Amino acid sequence: MFRDPRWRPVWFLLRLWLGYQWLEAGLHKIVDPKWMVTGEAVRGFWMRAAGMLPDSKSLIKYGWYEGFIRWLVQTGQHVWFAKLVAIGELLVGIGLLVGGLTIVAAAFGAFMNLNYMLAGTTSTNPVLYTAAILIIMAGPAAYHWGIDRLLLPHLKALLTLSRSRPIPAARQT
Repeated sequence: MFRDPRWRPVWFLLRLWLGYQWLEAGLHKIVDPKWMVTGEAVRGFWMRAAGMLPDSKSLIKYGWYEGFIRWLVQTGQHVWFAKLVAIGELLVGIGLLVGGLTIVAAAFGAFMNLNYMLAGTTSTNPVLYTAAILIIMAGPAAYHWGIDRLLLPHLKALLTLSRSRPIPAARQT
């Protein structure tokens, strides 16, 4: 099913749907100052998740992850991290929509969904995570109709060429 060419339309449609979800999520964040200037959107999310607001309890079920989120809040990492999330969501969406670095985009999307779920939120994250894993498993069938079909052979040739060059010997002075 994952490598069968007859399933390519299914993977293509799933990839487009998933890409649209990520693009839509990223677009509103890119224009929101709470994401791109102050990072307060992420800080508020983290504080709610870790139970750092008055009269709240932690939604996070893993102590190591809660400690990590608390450290991020306490050290003010929200400003740059919010930009990373917003731009990352946008790039994942674009990559999936055009079929460019599809497997990489799906993997980063799945990783972001996993982190949202670790923070105690569900929303659409389990569905998006599952769709990303299916895209990854489908591999070339998922990007058959996309720029990866043209891009990946060139990247592979470039990587092969860079590995086949001998390392120059150190010069003696």
